[in-house]
Amino acid sequence: MKYSSIIFIFTLFLYSCGGAGSRNPDVSGIKVNTKIERFDKDYFALDSNSLEAGMKGLASKYPLFINDFTQNILGAGPMVDSNALWPVANRLFFTSYHGVYESIQNEFTNMDETEDELNNAFRYVKYYFPDYAVPKFISYLGPFDAPGVAITQNAIAIGLQLYAGKDFPFYTSTMGQEIFPAYISRRFEKQYIATNTIKAVIEDLYPDKSQGLPLVEQMVEKGKYWWLQDKLLPETADSIKTGFTAKQVEWVMDNEGVVWNLILQNDHLYSMEPGIIQMYIGDAPGIQGFPPAAPGNVGQWIGKKIVENYVEKNPAISPAELMKKTSREILDGAKYKPR
Repeated sequence: MKYSSIIFIFTLFLYSCGGAGSRNPDVSGIKVNTKIERFDKDYFALDSNSLEAGMKGLASKYPLFINDFTQNILGAGPMVDSNALWPVANRLFFTSYHGVYESIQNEFTNMDETEDELNNAFRYVKYYFPDYAVPKFISYLGPFDAPGVAITQNAIAIGLQLYAGKDFPFYTSTMGQEIFPAYISRRFEKQYIATNTIKAVIEDLYPDKSQGLPLVEQMVEKGKYWWLQDKLLPETADSIKTGFTAKQVEWVMDNEGVVWNLILQNDHLYSMEPGIIQMYIGDAPGIQGFPPAAPGNVGQWIGKKIVENYVEKNPAISPAELMKKTSREILDGAKYKPR
């Protein structure tokens, strides 16, 4: 009995480490070792009495990002002498958000773990998509309505204002909750950076083509993204990748057939009604007519399960080939019938 337990533990160890029986490819030999360039630190270290001169210094250090910052984050156009707007907008932002930076900087003193997560994720990206050039990572702090991840022409910009921790005072304030309800702001944690980055990369590789399709086909199109996310982030918890709580993940795993039958009973499967489609694949705390434990966006989860069924029947298909399949092809080939 003792020996069989040891064998079981050893086998489990091999599986968890990517050894015999692991379904994840070995990416350890793929070199990805990029650092997060800290624009946020350099920006808020500027002397407030000479911001224009300081910004010109930053332009030398971040020549490919500085205009993304002034143009897309500050909304003030490029940083050129003929543009009188950017110095005004820059000073207003610097003075308004310096206190925000001071209050969150301790959270981001060390970004080693995030860098490791990003580098590991991009090893899988390079494994499945060898021609994809791993970009630079640049962190910035922008207005609270600026994106948490943005793919620029030359880098992936990470907006730290959306990763300060779910209890950050602005998120829990009345104004913050109007912009970001609790079911969204609870995800504003550092551990979501790598996942959100990979989501942006997937959408960059494969722009959304679901518009105008019936509900079930939109579910499959969205499900393709979550299926590919699993390939690129195999060690990341489903709760992080989906945005569901751990209890919601448990519920959908236990009630896959219930969800499918409710969609069928409601006669919504082929609905073209925008409101109904949004109800199933929109981000929300729950879903109308479903048990309280059910998460919003449950349609995308079912879409991923349909894709998984298709892949089980076509195990030789590569991620690149799968992503090019139409939702109709996947739906017909999956023959999805959950219990």
